[in-house]
Amino acid sequence: GRYSLWSCIGLPIALSIGIEGFKQLLAGAYAIDQHFQYQPFERNIPVLMGLLGAWNTNFLDIQTHAILPYDGRLKYFASYLQQLEMESNGKSIQRNGEKVQLDTCPIIWGEVGPNAQHAFYQLLHQGTQSVSCDFIAPVERYNSQQYTYADSAEALVEQHHLALSNCLAQSRLLAFGNEALDQTELASLPAYKQYEGNQPSSTLLLQELNPYSLGMLIALYEHKVFVQSVLWNINPFDQWGVEKGKEIANQLLPILNGEQADLSGLDGSTQGLIKVLLGK
Repeated sequence: GRYSLWSCIGLPIALSIGIEGFKQLLAGAYAIDQHFQYQPFERNIPVLMGLLGAWNTNFLDIQTHAILPYDGRLKYFASYLQQLEMESNGKSIQRNGEKVQLDTCPIIWGEVGPNAQHAFYQLLHQGTQSVSCDFIAPVERYNSQQYTYADSAEALVEQHHLALSNCLAQSRLLAFGNEALDQTELASLPAYKQYEGNQPSSTLLLQELNPYSLGMLIALYEHKVFVQSVLWNINPFDQWGVEKGKEIANQLLPILNGEQADLSGLDGSTQGLIKVLLGK
């Protein structure tokens, strides 16, 4: 499940990166557990992340949230958070059984920053939909000690600095719009080359991406999800929207396998689709 990588389910991680690396992953998560438990709200990062997310969703009416890591090693992180956040807080019923009065989890999506820039940043900067964003980047990546086989580790460091400069530039343009442009040229720019800005984003900087900091990063988002579940009074630990779909799938499987022919109990749309699948 989405909260179980810290348990024995994390064995494949330990086998992949070694037990010491896995212990560092756990240690990073534990550091955030302690931070979340003991820091006051005004300095509590998961609490602040949860409050900011709720503010964007419930007060600014922003319904989607993009995860934008500027490190290719985090290429699956947005997909991971899709499950963590939407399966946990994509709910419309409160703990007391009543309908929620506020919007809950926004749509979570994203991509590695350099790829995203050539895919959907156009919409972020000049589209009609408001999107909140999390930029994530390591301060340090390459060095000569790590890459002694490279002709010049400096070239790799330059490449990383290029990624960081793009990360900062995008967050600046999203926030300040035209104010981030050369003001001497602004008056002559046509409307389609201008930017409204005022799009909310947060930037999370890791000193270095390693098992310890990755554990911290994952735990930050886990606790953020819990904070928002408290604000919205929903249970983040079930997923009945997942369970019922699988149950219905098991009811339809005998029909597709030819073990059952009666379609009378199904709606017209599903009947029509099954007939196409069966070549009828």
